[in-house]
Amino acid sequence: MTNTRRVTLTAILFAAAMVLSLIEGLLPPLPIPGARFGLSNIPVMYALIAMGPGSSMAIAVLKAGFALLARGAAAGLLSLCGGVLAVAAMWLALTLLRDKNTYVFLSLCGATAHNLGQWAAVSLLYAGMNLLSYLPLLLAAGVAAGLVTAVLLRTVMPLLSRFAQQKRQYPPRS
Repeated sequence: MTNTRRVTLTAILFAAAMVLSLIEGLLPPLPIPGARFGLSNIPVMYALIAMGPGSSMAIAVLKAGFALLARGAAAGLLSLCGGVLAVAAMWLALTLLRDKNTYVFLSLCGATAHNLGQWAAVSLLYAGMNLLSYLPLLLAAGVAAGLVTAVLLRTVMPLLSRFAQQKRQYPPRS
């Protein structure tokens, strides 16, 4: 894949992540405070699988920047800590387990790591509070979110793969 193609696909995946984040914001909240399905992580997982950790990490960091601008410093920090840890965990799983990975396993690794990263950031922000009791709820939400995003990734993966591999001729032939 050429560098121009990689940058373009990364930008398109980031835009898709932002749209999915906005759509998710319109859904009713989950019963666990702060928990979300993580739909915007689907493009991050695809980028990791199709293009490697660099593009995936770039999208995670850009998502954190978007959260910072749209929702404030705390949201930006939570997104950054969760996103970076999720990409690192999924990349580690891909590297160590190679062909034994499934979308479900990768997604579960990413979702639980994301929630652990966010929990750690919240624990730093509210250092005087004991937030350990909230961790099991957050990890359970991560498992549920990981299952949802894995099913959605499996559904859209063929479409995304075909889109990423299309070659266009310019100017188009008539």
